[in-house]
Amino acid sequence: MRCALTIAYNGTDFLGSQAQKSSSNTILGNIEKVLSQLSIDSKIIASGRTDKGVHATGQVCHIDLPEFWQDLERLKKVLNDMLSSSIQVKAIKEVDAEFHARYSAKKRVYRYLIKESKSNPFENSFITFLNSVDFNAIEKNIKLYIGEHNFANFMKTGSDTKSSIRIIYKAFAYKYKGYIILNFEANGFLRSQIRLMVGALLRLDAKELQEQLECKKNHKIKPAPSNGLYLARIKY
Repeated sequence: MRCALTIAYNGTDFLGSQAQKSSSNTILGNIEKVLSQLSIDSKIIASGRTDKGVHATGQVCHIDLPEFWQDLERLKKVLNDMLSSSIQVKAIKEVDAEFHARYSAKKRVYRYLIKESKSNPFENSFITFLNSVDFNAIEKNIKLYIGEHNFANFMKTGSDTKSSIRIIYKAFAYKYKGYIILNFEANGFLRSQIRLMVGALLRLDAKELQEQLECKKNHKIKPAPSNGLYLARIKY
């Protein structure tokens, strides 16, 4: 039985989401270890990878369960009891055998959280703190990302991808209870693309951002910190 798992995690202490041969200290590495203890040997496939320090409220993975695991609510409880407290299985549901967490995804939604104030020890791992933010400029310039673009200047060096063209369906900024939240929805994202997009919003003016987006000039921007980024939702 193929099942889809919706997962939330605090990525602070993990080396990203993807399982690695060199270390088991990843999100999927931890989940696979627990699955193995439950005699579930199926490889877990995620909708996409998140980097070290990046969080998720709605990551989706799929696994193939053996016949003796039919009670999905019980499995969810057992997994949550055994997993690190930084990882939570929010839901498990049966899906079609053809479902693929990555390739069946139509849209991906990410959010980036910023706070214009001094940092504090209770939110440091979850919010990017900045001394000064030009919210009006961000609110205006973020809309430049909407549409189909070549994001060659917005991906990490060494990225293994056949194409750097992506479609951004939504890109907007808003304030909520003292936080500045940047929302991005696309058919897919390149490695570190969102952090570089946020970095550009924080450091470039509209003309420079347009040059960066049209690949007319590479302004060598730095990616925004990973701790403010959240994989919020996968749409199928």
